[in-house]
Amino acid sequence: MDGTKRIVRTALLGLLLGLLVLVVPDSTPARGEFTLVKIDRASGGDVDPDVVWILAVGTDARPGDDPLRTRADALQMVGIDTRTGAATAIGIPRDSYVPIPGHGSDRVNAAMYYGGPQLLGETVGNLLGVHPDYVMVAGFGGLARLISGIGGITVDNPRAFADSDLHPQGWRAGRIRINGMKAVEFARVRKALPRGDFDRSANQQLVLRGIQQKVAAKAATPGFLESGVLSLLRNLKTKDVAPTELFRLAQAVADVDPRKITSCVLQGSGATVGGASVVLPNTGDARRYGNDARHDATISRC
Repeated sequence: MDGTKRIVRTALLGLLLGLLVLVVPDSTPARGEFTLVKIDRASGGDVDPDVVWILAVGTDARPGDDPLRTRADALQMVGIDTRTGAATAIGIPRDSYVPIPGHGSDRVNAAMYYGGPQLLGETVGNLLGVHPDYVMVAGFGGLARLISGIGGITVDNPRAFADSDLHPQGWRAGRIRINGMKAVEFARVRKALPRGDFDRSANQQLVLRGIQQKVAAKAATPGFLESGVLSLLRNLKTKDVAPTELFRLAQAVADVDPRKITSCVLQGSGATVGGASVVLPNTGDARRYGNDARHDATISRC
């Protein structure tokens, strides 16, 4: 199998929020809640051609807002080795204070507000040293409906926690089943967690892993991918992505080996800049993660 076919065949897998449309053809979100953008990464530097990078972005854009020009609320950089089935996710806290090309320094989630997915991809790429091939932007309301459409997911929750506004009953520790908006809220709670945004990013990775596992379990159902792609074409906005490529991306959902998934959350220290609370990311770790995963989508240690 040639390298180009391998790349498109395993490009997004189940870790990408927007491609969850593939598994719920009868439970579709409003058009525009999911957007897949192919990124011009000419300045991306040295990367392995068999490793595909996708920046998965969650946004809480309100009705009437342009979801591609709002502040990103969740950021996960996903890399996939199309030769081995390995995959990695690097969580980036939304308040990470970084240089944004052409706009000085600001929280990383402001990059999409300033310049859309292209600028956000460039900003995150500069931080990690590897640049995304795609940016997938998903609205949280659509994501909740999609998780409901696949019958919920199961995650291994490392700690019990609750949120007085979102879920006063809380989530117990251990293997739990979550569904719909409660699954999204599990990934959005911050203040109730001991390490705030860092733990929230780790919980986002748990949700993504749960989605991938559920999608993988359904992928062998006859007609599953075919009907899903039709739904995808009706409900997903794309930029520079051909329909044939989308089908090959759909085939990738179950290709990643769960035993070969690694994930890390970029750490940092709290600070105040201009009266605003920010996170000063450990840029050395950021580059180490990128360098470690550059050629095989595997991070040896966080």
